[in-house]
Amino acid sequence: MSGTDTLRWFKSSYSGGGNCVETAARSHTIHIRDSKNPDGPHLTVSGKAWAVFVSSTA
Repeated sequence: MSGTDTLRWFKSSYSGGGNCVETAARSHTIHIRDSKNPDGPHLTVSGKAWAVFVSSTA
């Protein structure tokens, strides 16, 4: 079992049609993956980097 198997993944409430990303948080790390390929690769960024990204998209 890999470390990402224990993550609790969430889709955005704004997602529609099944084409979106999912995110999961652990400690100070955010994991991001393609909802259509949950077993595929995923990105990992710091909580600070995620906060900057989210605030710039609002």
